Amino acid sequence: MTTPTITSLAFLTPGNFADDDPYTGLEETLRLFEYGERLGFDGGWIRQRHLEHGVGSAAVFLAAAGQRTERIELGTAVIPIGYENPFRLAEDLSLADVLSRGRLQIGVSTGMPHADLLGDLVHDGDWRGFDLSYGRIDRVLGHLRGDHLGGPDTVIHSPGNVQRPRLQPYSPGLSGRIWYGGGSLRSARWAGESNLSLLSGNIVTGEGTDDFTTAQLNLLSAYRRALPPGDVERPARVALGRVLVPFDSADAAGRARYRAYAAARHARTLAPQGPKRTLFAPDVVGTAEQILEHLTTDPVLAQVSELRLELPYEFHREEYEQILHDTRHLIAPELGWTPATEDALPVLGG
Repeated sequence: MTTPTITSLAFLTPGNFADDDPYTGLEETLRLFEYGERLGFDGGWIRQRHLEHGVGSAAVFLAAAGQRTERIELGTAVIPIGYENPFRLAEDLSLADVLSRGRLQIGVSTGMPHADLLGDLVHDGDWRGFDLSYGRIDRVLGHLRGDHLGGPDTVIHSPGNVQRPRLQPYSPGLSGRIWYGGGSLRSARWAGESNLSLLSGNIVTGEGTDDFTTAQLNLLSAYRRALPPGDVERPARVALGRVLVPFDSADAAGRARYRAYAAARHARTLAPQGPKRTLFAPDVVGTAEQILEHLTTDPVLAQVSELRLELPYEFHREEYEQILHDTRHLIAPELGWTPATEDALPVLGG
């Protein structure tokens, strides 16, 4: 079996906050992005969550994160496209990308969590007949490419300016930094045909198999077969997400909390869940040595070079920092990863 070699290391955080104090949680999440950059992580990603204690607008959050960091890639994983107006979303993302000096990585997906509650609030008219799937993503891409509106002779007049109308501000290159969060073979093939980069995490659809690893390998294979050949200007990327919780520098209470978290989620990994036959990868909790033993025998990780550390829900900033610290110092270097910068942070617990 091929030994995994990681060249890019990122983290994904849910952006938790308390119901009666959202500012503190969001501020601590911004500090986590700062901390991850100082550690040398290559990317920091935020989930977009509606009606929950998390970030409801990834573009707004990443605009703030871009002002608090200088180097790290800033990603969304993922924006449910069914709730978005393609032009307005493209405007927000382009503005945030310009403010970050071209560091955004945009993850999108189809699907509408809580559609029974939100669909009528977001859309006017019978939204069930709208194209809320791949076509909506294509419309976002068209705007991000800078496609002009109207005909070739269409211009708009603004103070001191006459120009052909298109998305403003226009951020060259952003349309080449779009990722699709794919969990099914159909979505993986579409992402490949569209030459989007692929996010694949700890959830896939069981199609023809009850085994998570087999399903994810099949998904990667379908994606790569669908990619257009030889696109050197915009090479597609693949990032693999795993819930890894090293506890080498955690105290006894922290270790117990991490084990309890994984144990509470273990039952869902034993069989396909629901009508879509969703398969879940187990959370990997333990010492760095135990986690490395698991990762070096992961045949999916051996096929990619980008690892995204998916942080658990509802942990505290200090716990997230400890997980990032142990991953950066004890796990990732053993997989061939080199930090973007050498941090000067003290060893936790030292």
